[in-house]
Amino acid sequence: MHSFEYKGGVLHCEGVNLDELVNETGSPVYVYSKATILDHYRRLSAGMSELDCLICYATKANSNLAILNLLAKEGSGFDIVSGGELYRVEKAGGDPGKCTFAGVGKTREEIEMALDAGILSFNAESEAEVEFINQVAGEKGVIAPIALRVNPNVDAKTHKYISTGKSENKFGIDFSIIREAYERASKLPHIKVQGLQMHIGSQLTSIGPFEEAVKKVVPLVEELKERYGIEFFSIGGGMGIVYTDSLASGVGQWWDKKEEKPLTIEEYASTLVPLLKPLDLKIILEPGRFMVGNAGIMITEVLYEKRGSAKTFKIVDAGMNDLIRPALYEGHHDIVPVKEPSSFATEPVDIVGPVCESGDFFAQNRELPEIQAGDRIAILSAGAYGFVMASNYNTRRFPPEVLVDGEKSHIIRPRQSYEDLVSAEVIPD
Repeated sequence: MHSFEYKGGVLHCEGVNLDELVNETGSPVYVYSKATILDHYRRLSAGMSELDCLICYATKANSNLAILNLLAKEGSGFDIVSGGELYRVEKAGGDPGKCTFAGVGKTREEIEMALDAGILSFNAESEAEVEFINQVAGEKGVIAPIALRVNPNVDAKTHKYISTGKSENKFGIDFSIIREAYERASKLPHIKVQGLQMHIGSQLTSIGPFEEAVKKVVPLVEELKERYGIEFFSIGGGMGIVYTDSLASGVGQWWDKKEEKPLTIEEYASTLVPLLKPLDLKIILEPGRFMVGNAGIMITEVLYEKRGSAKTFKIVDAGMNDLIRPALYEGHHDIVPVKEPSSFATEPVDIVGPVCESGDFFAQNRELPEIQAGDRIAILSAGAYGFVMASNYNTRRFPPEVLVDGEKSHIIRPRQSYEDLVSAEVIPD
């Protein structure tokens, strides 16, 4: 579900005319739908309601304070992977006691910060990390809550850069030695073993890998509950979203691809709840992309057209520094004009940015409606891993972020100024 549709020939987010919005904000700009984010959170919460379930939103997907605050008010916990994300969660009004701290390389500063804040648990990714957390906690005279992350060696069948549950991935402790790791952790004086965590990867669009992983790990959870009294089982996140969108397929009849079938909450819940309910433990979910991916778009304006013997390029004012997924992950994002096309005619084009890299593109050989210089286009499904992965490469300014709430829009991060770009830099005498 998302809240982007054409009304009166112009793309809207909820009740806001996006062409008029860009007149105010300039281009490029990220736009997020509050209604979509809340819908996803509430439906997932309802779907898992038979369990004692805590949703810990994966902060790395989109960490704007306004988004975090919106979810905190709904009662969400947070999955964090850095001290900076913990700082953001606290600034946004989130409860550190509902935070799980993941990541393979936690520093002393981050561990101390998390212990001081009183997080729910460290998701420890190696025995060396557990020993270091024990050392830091001992120096502070406190007990550190941990859950070991098990690597179940299950193929998520996703992009190699976002697969995390196989033995060759850097994440978690091998399934074959996890019992011994728990035995050693349980004997450390400043460690309290709280739970077990797993996460097999991101952008999973079928239930099979989830089901396989849960079935494999549930007997281990039962054993750990019996031996160490663990209190929760975190099954991670990873629910994928649709990047081939019904908005594109329903506009102007130019779309020639089959719409992707998403993994629904109903299928996810009906498969996993019966497997998890007999454990009688708190179940933690750590969704990120699912919550915000389809809730956001990036709008960019066409600057020039360049026709060559081999290609037609539409050059836009956004670059790979603003949205790197197509370059980094070969990620597909549907692209639609902000003003609804009046013709069914299409042409194969490359949508490219101004950054001095051949990898600076948003689409290649894509059949799109005729768009001219001055036209605005929307890059869909950009709410996750969009702005958070943006950079100042080529000394380009960060675009603004806007949150739409019904017929109101709020700038939740203004466009970066040129002064902002250099304000932290110092020329020595």
